[in-house]
Formats: sequence, C-alpha cells, structure tokens
Amino acid sequence: MKLLLDTCAAIWLAADDARLSATARAAFSDADNTVALSAASAWEIAVKHRLGRLPLPEPPDAFVRRLRETHAIDSLPIDELSALGASRLPDIHRDPFDRILVCQAIAHGLVLVTDDAAIRQYPVRTLW
Repeated sequence: MKLLLDTCAAIWLAADDARLSATARAAFSDADNTVALSAASAWEIAVKHRLGRLPLPEPPDAFVRRLRETHAIDSLPIDELSALGASRLPDIHRDPFDRILVCQAIAHGLVLVTDDAAIRQYPVRTLW
C-alpha cells in the first residue's frame, strides 16, 4: 500500500504521540507499504511554525528532514495534475493544504493517513 501522510499524522509520528492510531502505526511498520510526505505538508509545517502555532524541537527544515530520514518517508512534490484537481473538489474542506493532499492522493492512487473527518468525506481512500 502507498500511504500519504496528513500533516497531523506526520507530526504525531515524529513525536511518537499517542494520538496516532494503532492502525496507522501498524501501516507504518509494514515493510510492504511505502510512505510519502507531501511538499504541501512541509510547507504547512513551515508556515504554522513561523506563525507560532506549531512549536517544534528544531527548525522546520531540520524537523522535516529528520522525520523523513528516521521513518524512511519519501517526498511527494506538488504536481500540476494534483493542483488542478482542486477545482473539481466539492467545498467540504476549505483548508488549501488538506485539499491538495486529497488531490494528490486521488491523482497518485495513494491512501491518505488522516484522522480528519471532513477529509474522509471526499472520494479518497483513507486510513486511520
């Protein structure tokens, strides 16, 4: 299975936070699965940290790099197909970061790892 992390799931994975579900933890531990972090999540982490809404143990660039290296997470760039997909999504969720994650998961056949109930209303495969 190819997994795409929601930003919260990525942060909780990095912190070994109890809010990360047992199902998500098992999926990360399965060597047959690949895991990706979107450039949109890296951007969201940087923006929220800069605004003082996301305290991190280190600067965002070091945090994201350590997360990806520690957990063997691939980087997923934002591509044109995914970006244009946003125009076809219903207005269930207004957060542009979440909307691009939904579009990337749909465009690339990924399973979005998220606890966000609004995201799960889209026609996207999710896991939590």
